[in-house]
Amino acid sequence: MNRKHFTVLLIMALFVFACKKSQPMVEQIEEFLGFQKPSNFPDAVYNLEANKVTKAGFELGRTLFYEPRLSRNNTITCGSCHIQSSAFTQHGHDVSHGIDDRLGTRNSPPIMNLAWNKAFMWGGGVYDLDLQPIVPITTHEEMDENLANVFAKLQAMPKYTALFKAAFGTEEITTARFMKALSQFMVMCVSSNSKYDKVMRKEGNMAFTAEELEGYNIFKQKCASCHAEPLFTDGSFRNNGLPPSAIDDQGLYTATLKLGDKYKFKVPSLRNLSYTAPYMHDGRFLTLSGVLEHYNSGVATTANLDPLLNGAKPGIALSETEKQRLTTFLLTLDDEEFIKDKRFAEQ
Repeated sequence: MNRKHFTVLLIMALFVFACKKSQPMVEQIEEFLGFQKPSNFPDAVYNLEANKVTKAGFELGRTLFYEPRLSRNNTITCGSCHIQSSAFTQHGHDVSHGIDDRLGTRNSPPIMNLAWNKAFMWGGGVYDLDLQPIVPITTHEEMDENLANVFAKLQAMPKYTALFKAAFGTEEITTARFMKALSQFMVMCVSSNSKYDKVMRKEGNMAFTAEELEGYNIFKQKCASCHAEPLFTDGSFRNNGLPPSAIDDQGLYTATLKLGDKYKFKVPSLRNLSYTAPYMHDGRFLTLSGVLEHYNSGVATTANLDPLLNGAKPGIALSETEKQRLTTFLLTLDDEEFIKDKRFAEQ
């Protein structure tokens, strides 16, 4: 090998080495950007100024989310009922299964886009995300534990004292810190990269097909009053005409004790429907077609039926073609990137 060839090879080797050496720095910069509002979303409702999302806080929240010591017998985690591959719902069950395989009364709601939520759970009762985890931790059918015991267990683990110190400056575990860490994880669970989102943001050449566009127009005409874009829920509580089940869950009334709130449940987002079956607050419908047929022919005139459904014939008239087109559009709300995002997986 002559001197000229050697010099060229040496320069190339140094260039490759320099690129590899700088790569971790690039990844470190891009690894954590904190909470980012999608350009097609409104401003978040959650008070991010009071609980700024940091890398250390997010990682602590994620660890707590998958920590079984939050439950009485150290077997149930938040992730047990909120599975990422199911858009953070519990697939395979009509109602959630908790500690000792106890049955709840409602289907696990998805954890996504909670930064835009003003109220939580199917039947309301909690209006601050920082307080929401108290409910599953202390509920008999879910984790059946209390915060004092949880903190004692965590405080005994060097892993957690180190994580709390990294996130909040000292090793002390308090209710406020514990809740804020979980909130930092949950507000980061943003689903905003479906086909619908990319069409709305005019990314690349993304566009609806003729059938999707037809379904979108049907949606805007017949569904958007309750499932407002871009979150596909208006966050309200409504009675959508489900005949009461044997347990007679009375929804929002159980939290407010106002007669006008009987049988009202939170309007769910329509995002990621391919992953979140079964549907409704009690998981009574296994398929999306079953949901659409409910609105077409199954709406019951129970107390406080939503006025939008209480016409001459209760419900929303949908032909078979309209159901097909509507379903085609709703599938554009699936966000595969969200359910596969490694940031939200158990580490």
